[in-house]
Amino acid sequence: MPRLLAIMKLIFGLANGTHMNISSLLFFFCSYTLVWRSEAECPRPQRGNTSVLAEEVYLMNQFPEGTNVTLVCRIGLVKRPSSDAIFCKNGSWTPIEIICEKFNCEVPRPRPNMIFNTTGGTLFGDVAKVTCEKGYQMRGTSYWQCYRNGWVGKSQCLIRKCKLPLNVDNGMHFWASSDPPTYGESVKYQCDKGYVLTGNATIQCSETGGYDSPPPECKDISTSASPTSTASTSSPSSTEAAAPKDKIITHHPEVTMRQEIHDKARHRNKDFDYLLVIVGVVFLSIVGSIGAICLHRHFFKRKGSYNTSEELKPKLFIFQNA
Repeated sequence: MPRLLAIMKLIFGLANGTHMNISSLLFFFCSYTLVWRSEAECPRPQRGNTSVLAEEVYLMNQFPEGTNVTLVCRIGLVKRPSSDAIFCKNGSWTPIEIICEKFNCEVPRPRPNMIFNTTGGTLFGDVAKVTCEKGYQMRGTSYWQCYRNGWVGKSQCLIRKCKLPLNVDNGMHFWASSDPPTYGESVKYQCDKGYVLTGNATIQCSETGGYDSPPPECKDISTSASPTSTASTSSPSSTEAAAPKDKIITHHPEVTMRQEIHDKARHRNKDFDYLLVIVGVVFLSIVGSIGAICLHRHFFKRKGSYNTSEELKPKLFIFQNA
């Protein structure tokens, strides 16, 4: 405004001093003003490679001399120490000096039993792979991505659980909790008296959520030992075939003890069988002797009565005739 007043005073001074027509002076003034404005005004500024114009700049239509415009970094980029403004000077904009770099999410903070693979980078847009440690399973997303506010992803590593241990006949296990065993925990089994444990006495919950071996079995001592005794009394060829089993038995004291118990029981049964045979023979001998004596007496009595009657008949006949 002061410049415009000064120009108006100059025009009227020239009109009085030179006796020029006022209309000519006004035409000269308008032409000068248009030329001056066209040379002093800057075009609409352009955004940079890593920056954009601030929102308020889009509402402006004219950029006269001395206008300053603010730039901001693009999404995912952060501003480093630098000037974020440009100025309209002599009809052109000053160079863009703002420095924008990708936002760095850095390595994710440690989480329980979780492993992050950040070989793909930690800058804006990069992706990190998420895995769980041995014995744990993933719940949620297996990939996290770096955004301008940090890592985006929701994951959790939960310990694997096995099913509750199974009960066994003629035995028991020592897992008293109502919660199932988890990875690394073990369950111990024990057989009742008179039964022997076949299999692993202790089973462990593995990294896959199952046990490392099936539950053991509890077998009767005499039943479990009978196949071994049969093999010992078989032919030479079968004995040779059973040699590996005998070798295994020598490495297990419990099986050897069961074999000895079975052998003693077998010998006792044989002795008892012999005793029964002897008693039977004696009993049959006594019964046979008694029977023979009775038969002898029976036949001897019948023979004596027959002879006596025959001998008396002539005498009786003679006595009747006399």
